[in-house]
Amino acid sequence: MPIPDFQTMMLPYLQVINDGQEHNLQDVINQLAEHYHLTIEERYRRSPNSPNIIFNNKVGWTNLHLKKAGLVESPRRGIVKITEEGLRVLEQNPPRVDMRYLLDRYPPYVQFRTASRQTPVEIETIVIPEGPTPQVGGIILTPTEAMDQSYQEIRNNLANDLLEQIMICSPQFFEKMVIHLLISMGYGGSNREAGQAIGQSHDGGIDGIINEDKLGLDVIYIQAKRWISDRNVGATDVRSFVGSLAERHANKGIFITTSDFTNEAYNTVRGIAHKVVLINGYNLTQLMIDHGVGVTEITSYSIKRVDTDYFTEE
Repeated sequence: MPIPDFQTMMLPYLQVINDGQEHNLQDVINQLAEHYHLTIEERYRRSPNSPNIIFNNKVGWTNLHLKKAGLVESPRRGIVKITEEGLRVLEQNPPRVDMRYLLDRYPPYVQFRTASRQTPVEIETIVIPEGPTPQVGGIILTPTEAMDQSYQEIRNNLANDLLEQIMICSPQFFEKMVIHLLISMGYGGSNREAGQAIGQSHDGGIDGIINEDKLGLDVIYIQAKRWISDRNVGATDVRSFVGSLAERHANKGIFITTSDFTNEAYNTVRGIAHKVVLINGYNLTQLMIDHGVGVTEITSYSIKRVDTDYFTEE
């Protein structure tokens, strides 16, 4: 099943610790994962732009909101316990406990929600930013999820802009750009002369050559197709490229296109002895963004948390 949002987990969270005893937060997380029958992939899925485990992060937010409402307390770091008020909530057997439920009943929680829009509140590796709580399809996101989603949206828009810009440039520029990208990725070392664009009509299906390492012990041949998005590279094009490699007694090649490859093209690569990597337009732009080719940084954000070790008195 999909990973539940942090509000959906509020009532099950209270039910897991309903014995009034102290519980290790990690044990609570594991029990909630079992409650929702999460797969291993869902249980340990990480945020795309941070090392945080998504499910752990959501349970952390569930714990924070319940704590601010006075339904849960933390006697010490990593330990949680249901309060008398939390037990009273369970006795009332509500169908759901969520932010609306807490706002209607607990003034301290109302104060917390008001303050969180003015002053960042820290929990685990998370920071609550100011502003309204974002939603997607009626599901309220944690601030970390909202930032991840916004980042991905910006990145996708940038990728589209990159492809549009590439299509405006000449095929010769595209071939040189591909060499520049591969050098930025570490191929050929830092020496710009380690890669060269050929780009001639009689190049025999090869658009570029780059050293695999600084010493040039092996070379990689490149084919670059600056094609519109509705024209995919087929198996025939790939086989032609592989034939060009064979003529040069080469074993490694990179086939790059601004469009995409057909399923037959991908299957062709899987069934040959040569090591050929296919890079479509989407992957091309992602590599350009990751390695700073054709893009420039305009701003960056650093997410921080409280360093509890710093405040430990010996």
